[in-house]
Amino acid sequence: MSGTETGQNLVTVGVAQLAVSANAADVLITYALGSCIALLVWDPVARVGGLLHALLPRPSRPEERDKDPASTYVDSGVPMLFKQCYEAGAKKERMVVKAVGGAHLDAAGSNMFQIGKRNVSMLRKLLWKNGVMLDAEDLEGTDSRTVSLAIASGEVVLKVDGEARVL
Repeated sequence: MSGTETGQNLVTVGVAQLAVSANAADVLITYALGSCIALLVWDPVARVGGLLHALLPRPSRPEERDKDPASTYVDSGVPMLFKQCYEAGAKKERMVVKAVGGAHLDAAGSNMFQIGKRNVSMLRKLLWKNGVMLDAEDLEGTDSRTVSLAIASGEVVLKVDGEARVL
């Protein structure tokens, strides 16, 4: 069944984007996470949730920060995601926080830039610094992933190699 058949509104979050919603019909979804990081947050009281699909840990040059959206980078996208959720009524102490991605997908095996590993490291550093613990994660490894967040329930569904499971 499609989202429209079940009364759900699928909101696709692309690379270097984020979305925040308080609409119970919304399901935030991002596809084909490789080395990128998806951070999913949900407040069960306010029923506000958000999804960030960050590409890189931080800009390699200062001028990139001015030309790219903040959601491109873990170091600026994570604070932006939380800020937008707070503005929509979420509270830090109630947030359920889950992370997906950071895979190593280099077919040649060189892993020269280690983007997935660096994304995970930056995410953990930011969360630790701000006193936020992950409630669930599916990080690193070699699999591409698709993940969704149902705003009505907070359910996070992870899909890897065609197999779906609740995270």
